[in-house]
Amino acid sequence: MSPRVDVSEQRREQILTAAETAVADKGLDSLRMDEVADRTGLSKGTLYLYFKNKHDLSLALLERVLDQELDAVEGITATAPDAENALRAFVDRVVVDVERVIRVIPISYGFLSIAFRNRRVQQALKQYVRRYIDALVPILRAGIESGEFQPADPEEAAIAVASVVEGTMLLWMYDRTMIEPARHIRSGVEHLLHGLRRRRG
Repeated sequence: MSPRVDVSEQRREQILTAAETAVADKGLDSLRMDEVADRTGLSKGTLYLYFKNKHDLSLALLERVLDQELDAVEGITATAPDAENALRAFVDRVVVDVERVIRVIPISYGFLSIAFRNRRVQQALKQYVRRYIDALVPILRAGIESGEFQPADPEEAAIAVASVVEGTMLLWMYDRTMIEPARHIRSGVEHLLHGLRRRRG
């Protein structure tokens, strides 16, 4: 006998997908429960069984977007021939994921304006940063311990790499005509690698 499908979880994902599309189309400020109900074909009453209000729905959407951004990169370790290639593989995975979810990236940045007023938003962003750094540290530690990279604190090096990615995306939000996320993330990490490489001779 096959396991029963969790209809409530499917319904929750359906609502979040509709909300994500609405925000991608019109922006976070324009998110309305009426529109999400229309997009899902559900009644507003059913919507409120899953999310008590627009704020609750918005926060669940933020957590979903952040999780999607990290799912593709977590678990990458230094399995490449060396740490430099492992770091490049990490960045390649980030770039693929950025290109896949680029239309919804403004959702996470839309929350920055309320991050300092809302503990749940602060917690979601804090967990996102921690997971990001934790995914990078093993790669950088392997390069430092093998002598491939110069002696450094692996966590500080990981923060520098994450800053290139996140900073590039923030600059892209400021000026989409100047910044090309994939190209500038890669070039920024190459500059960091130049500084990390152990000098020979």
